[in-house]
Amino acid sequence: MDTLVLDPGYQPVARVPWVRAVALLFTGKVEVVETYDAWTVRSVTVELQVPAVVRFLRGVRGVKRAVRFSRENVYARDSGRCQYCGHRVPRPEATYDHVLPRSQGGHTRWENIVIACLPCNQKKGGRTPQQASMKLRTVPVKPKVLPESVRFTYTPGMPVQWRNWLRDFSYWNGQLDES
Repeated sequence: MDTLVLDPGYQPVARVPWVRAVALLFTGKVEVVETYDAWTVRSVTVELQVPAVVRFLRGVRGVKRAVRFSRENVYARDSGRCQYCGHRVPRPEATYDHVLPRSQGGHTRWENIVIACLPCNQKKGGRTPQQASMKLRTVPVKPKVLPESVRFTYTPGMPVQWRNWLRDFSYWNGQLDES
């Protein structure tokens, strides 16, 4: 279970394990904005609800870290689109694809992983894009920064407590009128 972390201006900056959020709370660095109603943590002297959303009390200065490799960050780098057909892929349905398959010596790193929809990933199988007669839309690279609009977007399956703090583009899924 994760906790959404906000900056002092209530903008999302990260998601961390709830244990890390509790540690930040006890060191006085964050305040709890929302909690998970059904989850509590108990010790001999303390009982508290697990934080769903916390906010830093002060800005974090001088911390510039490299973008961490993760499934979520690869999804953000690729703007939530299949890198073979270009269709938008909902986050829960997105699959990792090794451009150079591991069976052919490929590694799991920024330069060899892209997001693919399930049909494209199955079509490509354990082959390179050239062997499968498929073309990559972009060359995978390690990003210096991630687009925040994709990274902090509310999608179904995320805790409902996060909905007020993340962008929700679900209303764009409809069709536009021609008139």
